[in-house]
Amino acid sequence: MDQAMMPIQPYPHLLSPLRVGPLTLRNRVVMGSMHTRLEHFEDGVARQCAFYAERARGGVALLVTGGVGPNAAGLLEPGAPLLTEPAQGEAWRPVVRAVQDEGTPILMQILHAGRYAKHAEAVGASAIASPINPRSVHPLTHAEILATIADFARCAALAVEAGFDGVEVMGSEGYLLNQFAAARTNDRDDDWGGDAARRRRLPVAVTEAVRAVLGRDRLLVYRISAIDLVEGGADAEETVALARAIAAAGADALNTGIGWHEARVPTIAASVPRGAWRFATARLARAVAIPVIASNRINTPELAESVIAEGEAALVSMARPLLADPAFVRKAASGRAAEINTCIACNQGCLDYIFTNRSATCLVNPRAGRETEWPTPEPVARPRRIAVVGAGPAGLACATTAAARGHRVVLFEAGPAIGGQFLLAQAAPGKAEFAETLRYFGALLARHGVEQRLGRHAEADALAAEGFDAVVVATGALPRRPAIPGLDHPSVTGYADILSGAVVAGRRVAVIGAGGIGLDVAAFLAEEEDEPETHPDRFRAAWGVDGETRTAGGLAPPAVARPRREVTVLRRGLGRPGERLGVSTAWILRARLKSLGVSFITGCEYVGIDDAGLHYVLQREPRTLAADTIVLCAGQEPDHALVEALTAAGVAAEAVGGAAEALELDALRAIEEGSRLGLRL
Repeated sequence: MDQAMMPIQPYPHLLSPLRVGPLTLRNRVVMGSMHTRLEHFEDGVARQCAFYAERARGGVALLVTGGVGPNAAGLLEPGAPLLTEPAQGEAWRPVVRAVQDEGTPILMQILHAGRYAKHAEAVGASAIASPINPRSVHPLTHAEILATIADFARCAALAVEAGFDGVEVMGSEGYLLNQFAAARTNDRDDDWGGDAARRRRLPVAVTEAVRAVLGRDRLLVYRISAIDLVEGGADAEETVALARAIAAAGADALNTGIGWHEARVPTIAASVPRGAWRFATARLARAVAIPVIASNRINTPELAESVIAEGEAALVSMARPLLADPAFVRKAASGRAAEINTCIACNQGCLDYIFTNRSATCLVNPRAGRETEWPTPEPVARPRRIAVVGAGPAGLACATTAAARGHRVVLFEAGPAIGGQFLLAQAAPGKAEFAETLRYFGALLARHGVEQRLGRHAEADALAAEGFDAVVVATGALPRRPAIPGLDHPSVTGYADILSGAVVAGRRVAVIGAGGIGLDVAAFLAEEEDEPETHPDRFRAAWGVDGETRTAGGLAPPAVARPRREVTVLRRGLGRPGERLGVSTAWILRARLKSLGVSFITGCEYVGIDDAGLHYVLQREPRTLAADTIVLCAGQEPDHALVEALTAAGVAAEAVGGAAEALELDALRAIEEGSRLGLRL
């Protein structure tokens, strides 16, 4: 073929092979380690085989398991994976084989939790407890440190016996090795603490011991904290010195972690701009001769390509993006990047599930972590003609799943575009990523030939007249209108009008309702014109991050926020605002609202609304809040109207998502219900 006519390789840097230690990787995408808790199931081995093999089949070049403890003290929680004897290694063989059979090498991550351990035997460099873990910490003695080094080496040797292609040593995110390296958690004055050289002695000794047992035909990756983001953490000079020492000790590559778990700077939530941490990885890439792997908030092939092309890293590590779409690499390589189900960094199905002792899944891909119980869509023997009414998350999931199986689907949407509540959600600060999910669903609608009737209200009689074989009602939820006198006052509006831009709020705003929507609306109204979530430099300034990491932990005084409006959020209950929000993101939103000067009033009773503002009673005392705009965010109610009308017309219909139940707007439940119904139809 004429060279000029040869197809252009998409993402030439990302998809090029690379020699790393003893392995030649087929591209530059690493599936990073993540906690899944799949091992807690009775059929945990089968679940892990299916989960990891699907990602390997999707084209990743290297896969890293979740953390495995080298000894009992190092376990993250009771029941977490442990590798101290051959029988435990044998249990991993099916997982290793499943991944390698797909042409992907697999590493076991060795993780010692240190003071993050959720059990009574937590140990650390010093007796300094973590602010996110109330358990006391036993400082390791010299003899116990030597034993711990031996335990890491034994764990690595057992991993090799089980067939692993190597190991990753976890030395970031504030776990044991990171704890020894930082003055914040290491106040020793012996061979294992004191100055920076002695504090990094344990990470180096572990690396040397693991290298010795692996030999040179197994891969050794060390996961290093590229920036700690905690007071008393390492500065750039210490981080580079540790990186060079680890490389000299025998590591084949450095994977990077960003921030400790106790850091009060967001690192992987949607409010963090894409690529916000590439500067920290680039510093290490310039300092060492071995490959460096970038991580955190890299969720598209375009961004990954840019990081590698600009020399900021040799590879990229993706964890949650491969929860969202296990075929990420394969789609990118085949020119189907538009069909990648992009991770939106919501944390709802992954981190929030893990933190509440559930196994990880994914909001945009509810099959993740459930591969053994969630079959791949199979073509139907007898295609049916199906109407799906409502193009929000539930309707889109149902329509695309059913159409992928061969059903003839007609999608009705009263609005001019698909998206439903997602169209509103993406307007809130830190939720611009939600647009990616709508882009993905739009690509699937086109791929599977779904007929879209936008700007059309679906009436029961018309649906009955068309003779559909099945009707799915996904019309979503309706905003609840609380019984407050004066609700028809011109100052009163709903959250949909605010987020859509149909109504522009005045300078003083009262938000009625302190659930997730209320807090999002408050942030939308108070946030600066040029919000930090879309600009890495402004994000780092807003959260107090020193891009040069000249200070300990890379922290700096946060920039003073300049809110656009005076916003007050009110709620009847006494509970904490946003109490139903996920643990991994609620603190971020609350902290930002605080910096923007948003006020909260809880435990109040609404009396009425008039020209003076919102009248309420607090602690039996009548009060008035002057407000130019009053926004209703008082919850939702399911929209049963169409289902009732269809039933009256003799048409059987099924409701999903908010049309079935509306406690809060719940996209995770909506997409799962819609997907499952699409499989069942």
